[in-house]
Amino acid sequence: MIVVAGEALIDLVPQGAGALAALQPALGGGPYNTAVALGRLGSPTVFCSRASHDAFGEALLDGLRQAGVDVSLVERGPEPTTLAAATIDPRGSASYSFYVEGTADRLFTAPAGLPATTRAVSFGTLSLVLEPGASAYEELMRDAAGQGLFTALDPNIRAGLITDPDAYRARFKSWLPSVTLLKLSEEDALWLGGTPHEWLSAGPSAVVITHGGDGLSAFTRDGTVYAVPGEEVAVVDTIGAGDTVNAALLHGLAAQDALSAEALLELGADGWTRLLRFAARAAAITCSRAGAEPPYASELGDL
Repeated sequence: MIVVAGEALIDLVPQGAGALAALQPALGGGPYNTAVALGRLGSPTVFCSRASHDAFGEALLDGLRQAGVDVSLVERGPEPTTLAAATIDPRGSASYSFYVEGTADRLFTAPAGLPATTRAVSFGTLSLVLEPGASAYEELMRDAAGQGLFTALDPNIRAGLITDPDAYRARFKSWLPSVTLLKLSEEDALWLGGTPHEWLSAGPSAVVITHGGDGLSAFTRDGTVYAVPGEEVAVVDTIGAGDTVNAALLHGLAAQDALSAEALLELGADGWTRLLRFAARAAAITCSRAGAEPPYASELGDL
């Protein structure tokens, strides 16, 4: 079982050019997209969050159930659902404006425990920025690591919501001893500062960096670097691409029985190359369609 902890929200995706283009509501949030992608790939998945009782909250839970994701760890509340208004540039890259005050997901409290079958827990994005929920997710991360569970972190930086960048960077470094696999985009890495070597020395067994259409690189604690090119695709937009990479990495590691710090170092060139190529294929499919629509297992083939 893989637990994905973090926010669920509604992306408002423009249907044309310009600031006043019509906006189409779409299910989203980095952790939410990761959970849906894992479910579609066939990994047993639990989503751990807080969702509104409003119509958007109901739609978000329906989307998880349709992907086969267990929602028993989702708290419910009367607060509204977070909204993220997207702007798509000519290359298909998305930027966001967020409406987060008093919303349900940021009031998350950590559950008393995780399912006994949990093998990995994934964290990231807004959930580790917005208090008071950020502290609760941080507590859950430290507890999971303390239990010896595989922990994955994708900071997925949304700079507009980080009021004190230096404080956030320091907090990010404080998480690293509790992280097994760190995944970042090239842009995230530049914003955070530091290098894969520095991050690895602080705790993770592997760091994966995405380079957009140029592919992915993996850095392991033993000093080895693995890289694969991106898959060529006609990009509609990049919404959910990084979240799909998260899911593909976790799914692929589970398929190789490699959800442990030691196993990451034992994958070797063949294991890492197959894993990264699988993640690149999955992300390319997501980029080929509008919004966060990760692929199903039947669209990807074997690892």
